[in-house]
Amino acid sequence: MNTAVSADGTMIAFDRYGDGPPVIMTVGAFNTRSQTEPLARTLAPRFTVLNYDRRGRGDSGDTAPYAVEREIDDIAALIAAAGGSASLFGHSSGATLALKAAASGLPITHLVLYEPPFNTDDTYPLLPAGFAAELDGLVSADRRGDAVELYQTKAVGIPQEVVAQMRHAPFRPGLEAIAHTLAYDAAIIGDRSMPAELLSAVTVPTVVPFSADRPMTSTPMPPRRSSPNSSPASHAPHLPMPLRTRRPLRPADQSAHSALAGAARCPSPSAHNCPARSDPATCSSGFGACQMMAGSGGAPGCVRRLAIRR
Repeated sequence: MNTAVSADGTMIAFDRYGDGPPVIMTVGAFNTRSQTEPLARTLAPRFTVLNYDRRGRGDSGDTAPYAVEREIDDIAALIAAAGGSASLFGHSSGATLALKAAASGLPITHLVLYEPPFNTDDTYPLLPAGFAAELDGLVSADRRGDAVELYQTKAVGIPQEVVAQMRHAPFRPGLEAIAHTLAYDAAIIGDRSMPAELLSAVTVPTVVPFSADRPMTSTPMPPRRSSPNSSPASHAPHLPMPLRTRRPLRPADQSAHSALAGAARCPSPSAHNCPARSDPATCSSGFGACQMMAGSGGAPGCVRRLAIRR
């Protein structure tokens, strides 16, 4: 295990794998770096991967009061540990965090945002303004289980009857152990509306992979603001979000993005005793392999092979 020290003095734990261009892995709700370890090892032959625990979870420290900006500072510390610049892979709320980090001006070379929780249409309701405070209140009242279930039902969209089946699952104590970080994730994703201004501020090459069995939307990407280094030809056409890059990729970018996004897929359900669409309590692999308990939302079951559109 390695450590980096954030701007507020918080120790951030990470593992380093491989040798090559640096990539930082940013997990979503209910996840620690153990969930991205298989992907980190898969990428190791081609990349130097920094797989870290976000603050408040796993082996990383935490410093009150929480602020999203402090998590961006954590990524800045990891980028420094990586040599001064890096690509970011983010999952779910971790994808939104990675997007915010890129928009803040950190030296990020590429983004791979796996299922960022943006509402691109009215299929899912917006989260209420007090959602993060409600989660924090439940944890403060020592009702961690209730906080877990609130996030699962409201933010992830898991049906209540499925949540009830998972109450005695072997991975449930792990979810409750980091329930205090759910308010952090809620602060990051906000109400889940499409962050047009945030998106327009990001100019680095970006791909947004998604699970093959998730619905696609047709909401267009908002136009990107021009920058001193941009030209009319560098602007991608309006295309469905979350399926598009911010701009057309150069050949060198395509190789890196294909390697990153192509590896971002879970092993087969059978390899983890995880049924594709059956009783979630029988999934013995913990909460890393199955989408039902991850922060990405969607129906219960294992994440499918990713599809990418550019």
